[in-house]
Amino acid sequence: MRQSPISYFAYALLLSSVLLFMPATAQAQRKNIVEQPKDSIRLFQGVQVSYDLVGTIMRMASDYGQYEGAVKFNLKNRFFPTFEMGYGTGEHDTDELSTIHAKTKAPYFKVGMDYNLAKNKNDGYRILAGFRYAFTKFDFEWDANPKDPAWGGTQGITIKEEGCNCHWAEFLVGVDAKIWGPLHLGWSVRYHLKLSTKEGEHGNVWYIPGYGKRSNTMGGTFNVGFEF
Repeated sequence: MRQSPISYFAYALLLSSVLLFMPATAQAQRKNIVEQPKDSIRLFQGVQVSYDLVGTIMRMASDYGQYEGAVKFNLKNRFFPTFEMGYGTGEHDTDELSTIHAKTKAPYFKVGMDYNLAKNKNDGYRILAGFRYAFTKFDFEWDANPKDPAWGGTQGITIKEEGCNCHWAEFLVGVDAKIWGPLHLGWSVRYHLKLSTKEGEHGNVWYIPGYGKRSNTMGGTFNVGFEF
């Protein structure tokens, strides 16, 4: 069956319309890609100073703990380079029968980065994941007053472990919320991983400043901060 000239003309008109429409469509798509709104927020958004209440409460309620503050820099409300510094102390009767008394105190330092996982990074509520590299150098002292089995009484013995140190990493998740004006509250749960330790010649130390009990792998913070 032969097609009429009108049919050929209709096909040609349709084909030409498609060919004319395709460049316009591609150009519109390229225009949309180019005109996507850019993130115009400036790089530096402020700085937050904070203090951890958990370590202080632990020191008041138990025989070890730390006093820790932090400085956190806000980059585009997404990245938060952080520096933490504290002073850890521990004093403990490790064995009541032999009256062994252990104690130490020293500063410690942590540096790392937090990342805001929240979909709306400009919201006052942040969901954070991050890491820290931590270091402390400390001396450890053992005091013992064992009873003399032959003559009775006690004899004082003091052993000092000098130049102990510990390097460790911390991996954390937490939240940070704007409460009012510059006031922020936040908490974190942390996993501790020892990288290297030097604990002295007479056995393992009982407490590492900033790390906690040497057998611990978990920790946490509750921070009160002000962001400017």
